Amino acid sequence: MPSADPHLHVTILAGGIGSRFWPASRPARPKQLLPLGSPRPLIQDTLERAGALAPPERTRILAGAHLVEPFRRTLAAGGHDPEGVERLFWVEPRPRGTAPVLVWAAHRLHRADPDAVMVSLHSDHWIEPPEAFRDTLLAAAAAARHHDLLFTVAIEPDRPETGYGYLRPGAALDDAGARRIGAFVEKPDLATASRYLEEGYLWNSGIFIWSTARFLDEVRLHAPEVADHLHLLDEGRDELFFERVTPISVDEAVLERSGRVGTVPASFRWDDVGNWDALGRTRAADEAGNVCEGETVLLEAADNVVWAEEGPVVLFGVEGLVVARSGGVTLVAPRDRAADLKDLMARLPAQLRDGGDR
Repeated sequence: MPSADPHLHVTILAGGIGSRFWPASRPARPKQLLPLGSPRPLIQDTLERAGALAPPERTRILAGAHLVEPFRRTLAAGGHDPEGVERLFWVEPRPRGTAPVLVWAAHRLHRADPDAVMVSLHSDHWIEPPEAFRDTLLAAAAAARHHDLLFTVAIEPDRPETGYGYLRPGAALDDAGARRIGAFVEKPDLATASRYLEEGYLWNSGIFIWSTARFLDEVRLHAPEVADHLHLLDEGRDELFFERVTPISVDEAVLERSGRVGTVPASFRWDDVGNWDALGRTRAADEAGNVCEGETVLLEAADNVVWAEEGPVVLFGVEGLVVARSGGVTLVAPRDRAADLKDLMARLPAQLRDGGDR
């Protein structure tokens, strides 16, 4: 059941493609539509988590117009009412990064509910267990109100990860674990990430909680790239706002600049499901460390990630590989280079990179 708080709203960022899951993820079928965290698509898992916080009328999926129909089909196949799903969407006129779209959403929510507290979720996270997620987010919402700060959920690191942002925790705010943030640090190299683990830094999950009033005030104070165009939202010219605003992330535009940022510790397990290697953390492996989806046969093979939409795929005598078969394309790469797939995508012909089944 959703929270009884009538001012709690959930927005779900769902506009990305997920190029590091190519060839399974493509513009017409982004990774949010793939069952990467469970047997269900990521967007369905996310929407279920959102439903524990707020009812459908206070839940919004933020995505481009081209994604509405594939999302609707996917969620309808999962048992959601198609008409109800369509009402969940706030269609982003054009992609401009997380700062403009969250400001746009916050502006709309604040206009309808000046006491709104906004939870921002990503549609491509893996989170377990859901009960702990709900408890953490409700505690964060209470902290956001009480301390009048912008909050992010912090994750205790278990490895020196170079693909995540880090938080340096500051002074304690209460006995429940809420703290101010001393600094945001974006995606360090391996040596620096190892040092951060020793020094007690935390991962930034990208899950945010704030009152819309405080967030919009901090935008006006610290983010001229966005604030200079807020008058267009006041005037109802949303498309012109997206046309003129500078593309920028909310971390860079607001959170790294503001002095009113806090964090609460996650009581749940989390992964951002960023590339094929993440399946080794979100899926059960066999006794040889292989994680497989689809029709696969592995002999004398260890520590591989195999995704077979058009099987069978057979591996023999190999280890540490990603093998993904989808859309008439087969990718084979070292598993420890899964994070580099975005660089590969830039070097591929557009027809191969973006095409569907052949």
